Amino acid sequence: MILIKNVKILGDKESNVLIEGNKISSINGEIDKSDIVIDGKDKALIPGLMNCHTHAAMVLFRSYAEDMYLHEWLEKKIWPAERKLDEKAVYYGTKLACIEMLKSGCTFFNDMYFYAEAIAKAVEDTGIRACISSAFFDFFDKDLLEKNIKRVERDVKALKKYERVLPAVGPHAVYTVSLEGLRMAKEIADEYNAFIHFHLAETEREVVEFKKKHGKSIVSALDEIGFLCDKLICAHSVWLDENEIELLSKRGVNVAHCPTSNMKLCVGKALNYSLMRKYNVNVTLGTDGAASNNNLDMFEEMKFASLLQKFYYNDPTIVKAREIFDMTTSNPAKAFKLKVGEIKEGYLADLVLIDLKKPYMIPGHDFISDLVYSANSSCVDTVIVDGKVLVENGKFESEEEVYEKVREIAFKLVE
Repeated sequence: MILIKNVKILGDKESNVLIEGNKISSINGEIDKSDIVIDGKDKALIPGLMNCHTHAAMVLFRSYAEDMYLHEWLEKKIWPAERKLDEKAVYYGTKLACIEMLKSGCTFFNDMYFYAEAIAKAVEDTGIRACISSAFFDFFDKDLLEKNIKRVERDVKALKKYERVLPAVGPHAVYTVSLEGLRMAKEIADEYNAFIHFHLAETEREVVEFKKKHGKSIVSALDEIGFLCDKLICAHSVWLDENEIELLSKRGVNVAHCPTSNMKLCVGKALNYSLMRKYNVNVTLGTDGAASNNNLDMFEEMKFASLLQKFYYNDPTIVKAREIFDMTTSNPAKAFKLKVGEIKEGYLADLVLIDLKKPYMIPGHDFISDLVYSANSSCVDTVIVDGKVLVENGKFESEEEVYEKVREIAFKLVE
């Protein structure tokens, strides 16, 4: 049992929170004894933040390919380097990403990358929670599709054995996967009750070329093949019109907004949050990979999400701090059907203690606003995932060993 005593839940009045097993068992209930007691004085308790779109092992390419156009960045730098990846590289890259996320208050991430079991082992070894999608491309080649779809099915089966892992299928995008490949991906997801992780309408080029080839919008085509559903998480979703947004809503599709990556790679528009709110689309936040961000700090992502909306649409009232906070907590919980994202009895104990004595949290007029606009990863004191303390006093055990290993691997990949 873990007792967090005298802690301010979401910055409000002091409470005692008891964790038994991997769940919150009581708030201000009677307490006889606890194995671990955490003093919550001058700290606030929040639900763990959730990163809903990333390619974790891409921390290996952090600062490697900078100041380039998206398609040039992918085709000339990232894809050639990724061809040198192996299980070891993905394991250590993901492990570093997990440590970075945990130390910045993130307790769950939604990943799309290669070597799915290597990712799962890094998740297992660090204690974080994740949805892992086995990424695949077919480049409109039937033989490649057949080969990769078999591998994806094997990966989804294998991921089922990991305790804190939700399995997913990860068809990359419409410019790298055929409609037949997407249809088959949905069939696998249905068969194994898995999620689908997908890039949608990130750039104007993607949308224009698809319409020229197929004579219809991407969203319409996806709907025709039965791809749209409530277990689909669509990253980016920037170049969409109102009809497409309404259709996503009707099908229960979830969106992962990645403002930092979108700004850095200059995708040309900002996600239309107002329309998504109008049609009740479930919007979440993600960092994207560290090769295009360049970090995995969800505090930073919250701030940029709000500022991008205000600046692009010239309206300081367009989105409230609480809505942004929900995009990293309760909205992802809904998307991934997890009992997290709120501090309530019976919910999973994925929790973060924020140090209220950090200068960024003072004087403290509005706690949620401070989290969204002022806080950063240095404000994270303690992180608990699945009822286990993983970060104490801002430190993760044996992180230095991982740093050295990643440096050694990363430079070989880009030689």
